[in-house]
Amino acid sequence: MSILPKTNSLGFFEIRLESIGGLGANLAGKMLAEAGVLGHGLNGSNFSSYGSEKKGTPVKAFIRFCEPEVEIRAHSPIEEPHVIGIFHEALYKTVDVTSGLQPDGIVLVNSERSIEEVKKELDLDHRTLAVVDAMTIAVEENSRLNTAMLGALYRVLDFLDVDNMRDIIRQTFENKYPHLVEANLRTFNRGYEEVKFQSFEVLAAVQKPFERNLPRLGYETQEIGGIISAQANSIEKDLSGSRQGFIPAFELEKCINCTHCDTVCPDFCFVWEEGEDKRGRKQMFLQGIDYNYCKGCLKCIEVCPTSALTEIRETLGFSDEHRVKQHFPYAEGVMK
Repeated sequence: MSILPKTNSLGFFEIRLESIGGLGANLAGKMLAEAGVLGHGLNGSNFSSYGSEKKGTPVKAFIRFCEPEVEIRAHSPIEEPHVIGIFHEALYKTVDVTSGLQPDGIVLVNSERSIEEVKKELDLDHRTLAVVDAMTIAVEENSRLNTAMLGALYRVLDFLDVDNMRDIIRQTFENKYPHLVEANLRTFNRGYEEVKFQSFEVLAAVQKPFERNLPRLGYETQEIGGIISAQANSIEKDLSGSRQGFIPAFELEKCINCTHCDTVCPDFCFVWEEGEDKRGRKQMFLQGIDYNYCKGCLKCIEVCPTSALTEIRETLGFSDEHRVKQHFPYAEGVMK
């Protein structure tokens, strides 16, 4: 008798994890596949897709399960999943995270917001929506949020045995990082216990169409000379989707305008304004941070000599409220 709740035409139950590099989606997919294969006797496979600079860039992890008698011959990305796990809400800005989701599919989101708020943001009118504050759990347990997401997934996918995943977590960490075993087990258990989910039904549920992003330039449309049409830096690019939950906070009263932060910042985040010091000499004064360009590397905090820059957990709306907008006259002229 099959333990899989449903399968597609090829006999697969498919899961897609949407994340950014550094949050552990690749490892989560690997452990999830191992638990299904070793713990339940299923056939399974997993792999990930990400760019050349993995940390901070969009990552997708794919997991397929099927019965032992079904051979896995498909190794293509999962476009029509039964379950989607979203590790970072900022992905909404750049990626259609729920693309291709099955009509009765499940969406799990790492968020501190309510189910109703997340549902509205994702524009979901049916399916099952689950929400867990995996980042807070990871911070409090001194671990990573991927095991909290796995715990939540196991609560939603009740056909999987949680003890099998606990065994996989022990095996994964005990040899190389034995001091992290208990923290990750606590994180997994809290994700399992603290996830909230709700099913929404409509009379005519339909599958959300999958949209494959095609390259803008190809062998027929490439410009002569291989011209790079986008500037080779982060000016005018929104990098907020690459942050991993922590950002620098700026206190103007503590700043001595030493420019150490600006020296180490790779993305022109700091906004300066010319003024005069107490002696009437011209000097540049730091006004604040343009969070639109901040990817959360936190190098500025390490070099700040006065603690004017401190690390904080990013909360919804903070960056918009405290953003000091940057202006690049040259870049604006080029774009016009």
